[in-house]
Amino acid sequence: MFYNKSILFSQAALLILLSSSCGEQKKNDTDAQADAHKHHQSSVSSSSQGYVDSLNRGLIAPDTLKGSPKRVTMTNVGTTHVHLTYQSPGVKDRVIWGGLVPYGQVWVTGAHMATSILFSSDIVIDGHTVPAGTYAIFTIPEKEDWTFILNKNYEQHLADDYSEDEDVLRTTIRPKSHEATPRLTYVIEAIDEQNGVVKMLWENLEIAVPFTTS
Repeated sequence: MFYNKSILFSQAALLILLSSSCGEQKKNDTDAQADAHKHHQSSVSSSSQGYVDSLNRGLIAPDTLKGSPKRVTMTNVGTTHVHLTYQSPGVKDRVIWGGLVPYGQVWVTGAHMATSILFSSDIVIDGHTVPAGTYAIFTIPEKEDWTFILNKNYEQHLADDYSEDEDVLRTTIRPKSHEATPRLTYVIEAIDEQNGVVKMLWENLEIAVPFTTS
């Protein structure tokens, strides 16, 4: 009887030890995944701008500008994670503004599926609070001022299902000249712990939308 109790006690102790080890391993795995994701965030964010800089400086060979590959850029502004997914068309000797992209019409500001942007917490753009969530980015280009739009329906093709009733934000922005960017590129920059900016670069224009974390 004493022998059986000893066995049971040893087995219980072993189970407790294994459970503790597994729990610690899971914590370590979670921490490692978080660290890896943080590294991925910074590397993806910086690589987008790095690609533009390298391409414009002739450090890498230009691509054929065919197709509209999917790209992702992201960064953290303080504790707010900003994650943007888009498809990147090329200029390919086309007239972009007022040509391929007409003035006065809602534009998907990318290609194919709507460009989507996720904010992990509430942010403020031009004095308007945007709740945490995922949105589609649309713009209405004009020769001077553009309209920048965040819309709830981020899972749509181009602007086929666009409805102004689903807008959560409309604000006016003015593009500025920028050195040639042959493929549409988004960049998210953290200015400090509370302020950031979303930029879209294409052809010879740049639009910039500053935001503040709440």
